Amino acid sequence: MTEEAAAWALRLFFGKPPKAEEIGEHMRLPNIAALRRVLAGTADFERLAMRGQPYRAPLFLLAPPADPATPWRFEPPSLAAPVSQLCTAAQMESPEFLRWMTELTFEPNQHRKFWEYAYILSVMEQEGMLAPGKRALGFGVGREPMPSLLARIGLDVVASDAPPDIIIGAGWDTTHQHSATLSDLHYPAIVDEEMFRQRVSFRPVDMNAISEQLSGFDVCWSSCCFEHLGSLKHGLDFVENSLATLKPGGLAVHTTEFNLDSNTDTVEVPTLSIFRKRDFEDLALRLTAAGHRVLPLNFHPGDRELDAYVDAAPFTPQHLKLLFGATTCTSFGIAVLKGAEA
Repeated sequence: MTEEAAAWALRLFFGKPPKAEEIGEHMRLPNIAALRRVLAGTADFERLAMRGQPYRAPLFLLAPPADPATPWRFEPPSLAAPVSQLCTAAQMESPEFLRWMTELTFEPNQHRKFWEYAYILSVMEQEGMLAPGKRALGFGVGREPMPSLLARIGLDVVASDAPPDIIIGAGWDTTHQHSATLSDLHYPAIVDEEMFRQRVSFRPVDMNAISEQLSGFDVCWSSCCFEHLGSLKHGLDFVENSLATLKPGGLAVHTTEFNLDSNTDTVEVPTLSIFRKRDFEDLALRLTAAGHRVLPLNFHPGDRELDAYVDAAPFTPQHLKLLFGATTCTSFGIAVLKGAEA
């Protein structure tokens, strides 16, 4: 079996990047049928076989932070009064979610990516950032519709994505998830081209090395990007560093992958990190100590039927929780207001 075939089969079967030693081991097998038999005997396969069984929140998810200074609450999260929170089904049954889907010209869909857009916009609105004349900076925007909607509202937007030399080989260059020009970001159904080009500009930005020239913004955002920056530390450092692009009182709002199974073991490979409860608690304490205000951390995982469903590859069109290898994850949004003196 070729290296390419072994890597493809491992990705398809488990939905995660294979390790080099896994590829080497399985290349020695004579064919796909033999590979299937071997994979069916692994612990990862046993985990995948549980697809569709209800998710049960572990106790660590319900526990308050060890440090009482950590901003925290535990209640069903809402888009009407968003904090730093998990994606849940009830939020996508709300009038706020339906309104944002209409604004974005999307058919409402209970998929976590749509929640991420609605969450980011809800936090922006709550904090007074959706107003004409505000300046917004988007990181890792891919082909998302956010720049078009913000331009229609009247914001001046700098949209950014990773430079080509960074994304080559990471998957985005072949799956049309990456933007390289301003035209990649225009949604004609949301905003006309003249207004879009007046209010939106594009530039490549390495999220691990944000230029000091990017400053004075009212708000910055990213939608499920910083888990791809190389490690847990890289991602958490990005959230902190993104605050340097803002005016005092400015808002940073970011979504990413969250580990629903463990507060210790997690996924951390160069192309993906899945963040734990403890990671966000440590980050919140660090940012609070630096004079910033983190909207309270709310790790309530939801109480609807869809909240109990864990999807696995190949993924269905509607899912909030999914398996990445042996790890159950979902989207988490964190929102931070830059301190006046920071």
